[in-house]
Amino acid sequence: MSHVIDTVSTGRRQLLKAAGLSVAFVWLATPKTALGAVTPHRQPGDARAAAADGAPAFAPNAFVRIDASGAIRLVMPMVEMGQAIYTGSCMLLAEELDVGLDQIQVEHAPASDELYGMKLLKGQITGGSTSTRSTFTELRTAGAIARTLLVSAAAAKWKVAPGDCVVERGMIRHQASGRTLTYGQVAAAASRLPDPGNVKLKSPGEFRLIGKPMARLDSADKVAGTTKFGIDVSVPGMRVATVKACPTFGGRLVKFDDRATRAVPGVIDVLRIANAVAVVAVHFGAAKRGMELLDIEWDRGANARLTTRDLRAGLAASQASGKAIVGREAGTRPQGELIEATYKLPMLAHATMEPLNATVHVTADRCEIWAGTQVPTRVVANAAKITGLAVEQVVLHPQYLGGGFGRRLESDYVDQAVMFAKLVKYPLKIIWTREEDIGHDIVRPMYHDVISAVVDAKGMPVWYGDRICSATVLGRWRPGGMRPNGLDGDAIECVADMPYAIPNMKVEWVRHDMPPGLLVGWWRGVGALHNLFIVESFFDELAHRAKTDPVAWRRALLRHNPRASAVLDLAAAKMGWGAALPPRVGRGVALGEPFGSKVCAMVEVEVTPAGDVRLRRAVVAVDCGIPVNTGSIEAQIQGGLLFGLSAALFNEVTIANGAIEQSNFNDYRMIRMNETPDVEVHIVHNTEAPGGIGEVGTAIAAPALANAIFAATGVRLRELPIRRELLAQKGSKA
Repeated sequence: MSHVIDTVSTGRRQLLKAAGLSVAFVWLATPKTALGAVTPHRQPGDARAAAADGAPAFAPNAFVRIDASGAIRLVMPMVEMGQAIYTGSCMLLAEELDVGLDQIQVEHAPASDELYGMKLLKGQITGGSTSTRSTFTELRTAGAIARTLLVSAAAAKWKVAPGDCVVERGMIRHQASGRTLTYGQVAAAASRLPDPGNVKLKSPGEFRLIGKPMARLDSADKVAGTTKFGIDVSVPGMRVATVKACPTFGGRLVKFDDRATRAVPGVIDVLRIANAVAVVAVHFGAAKRGMELLDIEWDRGANARLTTRDLRAGLAASQASGKAIVGREAGTRPQGELIEATYKLPMLAHATMEPLNATVHVTADRCEIWAGTQVPTRVVANAAKITGLAVEQVVLHPQYLGGGFGRRLESDYVDQAVMFAKLVKYPLKIIWTREEDIGHDIVRPMYHDVISAVVDAKGMPVWYGDRICSATVLGRWRPGGMRPNGLDGDAIECVADMPYAIPNMKVEWVRHDMPPGLLVGWWRGVGALHNLFIVESFFDELAHRAKTDPVAWRRALLRHNPRASAVLDLAAAKMGWGAALPPRVGRGVALGEPFGSKVCAMVEVEVTPAGDVRLRRAVVAVDCGIPVNTGSIEAQIQGGLLFGLSAALFNEVTIANGAIEQSNFNDYRMIRMNETPDVEVHIVHNTEAPGGIGEVGTAIAAPALANAIFAATGVRLRELPIRRELLAQKGSKA
């Protein structure tokens, strides 16, 4: 891959000992929402949290810990799952604290919405590309408050004005006398000073770290293999199990014959709950072999005959005749020819590199959990409910996540582990096999859209209509987050608020619930992933219908939107848009504003006569506001784009006989190294508020790819994944 970053100016400590730290706001699958929000100022719960964290000499807020030795720690409210948020957050803190990244250690925060709730997600949740947006000001202010108190303590000791002191790498120096004190030497005195209230933050021109390409703090340990993920956890007396749940949605366990299983060397026990069985052994290999020999009888339930065709037919029927909720309506549809198209998108599995796992030890008065999760407070709350313990008796030890993509926004795998752990006296580590992981995924919803446009004499849209039909993730995951009229705002994201100036528009959504037991969940890119494919593919269709260059067509609709227009022009310039290409080679463009950022992707493909799609090159221009770590932005755009391209090319979840048909990477495959295109990332630098980045590349990938395929073959793709048989021998480039 290329590593291109442009400057385009526009104007460990050990795991936290969290015993006794209460969770003030919890989620128990009710309409209530968590109310916590991060703040850099002191809160009532800070003292209790600091005491549980070893009582550091200086703990001015929930995030900063400085010991008498001078060691500095950042208590991270978000979890790390490959998005490099630990590095970015350390940069925010270090910038205002005037220390180096090498001087900060990171520790996982305990489960507490009171102290670590994200303001955009109303809880201690990592997702939705919100981490930097939620903490950009807060973490910088936390560092500035700490610095102010430390400098004030030193100045008081010297009897000088704080303004006469400077700081470099945590060393406070009185400029006139040359006297110095380290942060550690004044930590105790600083802890006794009152909160300074409002503090002045650095201007962008003063930044030393923010906006630079900084190396990830966790890379060295990951390369060395010393980073501990949930699957690596080992605690004294632990036993290992693998599980199998009923393969059909809503089915249950009837009985099993475990005689052959118990004969496997290393197998210790066979456990059961309502809809699943676990084989416990001294190591995973024995547990897996024992599970293979287990003779299980399932009650496959009401969905035993369910198929993808049934689901698709039900969705289409609801789309045609179901009650719609208007998400946005502006103006009225003018007279003129109505251009219509139907788009269909499949269910998707998450297939994280690290399969689902959790280690749990339940005793009479305590439940300890070791797991990687995007929702720590939900995990704790549910464990308390399952065990009958108080929330304060549940201790979560957060782990690094080997991928999340929204799957670990669910707590089902931890809930299941707690249920099994209640049945034994020893710590129990549950590891799902890859087949169990995919077969019991909480899938991305399928979609059915009928979209329409009326165009003027030049082929430009004067009306846009979109009638979306899907299940609702939000309605299950947080019902209280639905709008008062019942609308799931995620379903219309990036279509009701598209970057283009279109005078008349109607966007509506029809809710279609899946059969009981078939749960739908968040998937990297969420609503923007679906809607950008629909909008950008259809708009490309309109541009070609008008016999207008797709870039010029979009540019004409962006006169009011200079930032979006700038990324379009930047990507076009870097791609060399408009250059002549060989037969069956094409370039596609897609533009959007997902997660508060502006992004334009261009993809170049070759489609062979047999219909194989070869990715030749990709260029992405992104304006995410003020960039924090340009190296991480580049990596996230590259990884996200490949994730989205992989899904568009290969991925779908299908149902037969009430169960997911896919089982492993042989039939739910990913893009391979030899199939990976050269990816250039060009970052616009400005001082606008930060946007999200982790899901931006994924959300914009599919439409750029589909539009490139059309340019190469003349075949318009309105369904995913891409079917090579549709592209075979379709003639020369359109």
